[in-house]
Amino acid sequence: MTRVVVLDYGSGNLRSAERALRRVGADVEVTADHRAALAADALVVPGVGAYAACMTGLDAVRGGRIIGERLAGGRPVLGICVGMQILFERGVEHGIESAGCGEWPGTVERLHADVLPHMGWNTVRAAEGSVLFDGLDDDARFYFVHSYGVRKWELVPDSTLRAPLVTWANHGEDFVAAVENGALCATQFHPEKSGDAGAHLLENWLSSTR
Repeated sequence: MTRVVVLDYGSGNLRSAERALRRVGADVEVTADHRAALAADALVVPGVGAYAACMTGLDAVRGGRIIGERLAGGRPVLGICVGMQILFERGVEHGIESAGCGEWPGTVERLHADVLPHMGWNTVRAAEGSVLFDGLDDDARFYFVHSYGVRKWELVPDSTLRAPLVTWANHGEDFVAAVENGALCATQFHPEKSGDAGAHLLENWLSSTR
């Protein structure tokens, strides 16, 4: 059984994530403990609310360091919603720029859409060869709640490294819906609130961590 820590840094649907991961067979602990987060087979970083507030909470539990140390050792990490956004270099909300974890270049900013927040079910355009979306139909729907996102993928391809797989969705414009980058994966939507499709994705992720 895969041991998963859901990182508790004061932000996120912790219990929803815990229940969803248990549903697909994980042994789950919700904690801010540094050692437990580093020792787990896999780490989930959830997040809801404002980018800056999430980064403040993450910094308080040394979350950026935990993520960095895990990735340096090839240990799996999954970011969800704002937990995905903080993996990028920066977030801009209400004209205020906040530094993120910097695992990927790019800016989280307000979407250009007539209706915000983007709230409800939406399809995605899964990247070719995706592990997360393997076995899911093109019309599978996932649950989104956000007004901000990554509107442009800025990581320059490197011929020596495998390029990340980037999945897109659209609400007024295209935005990044998921990323698969070796040990680091992330979704803008909430798989833990996405019913059977979300459970299938979490099961795929767990399988990839073993």
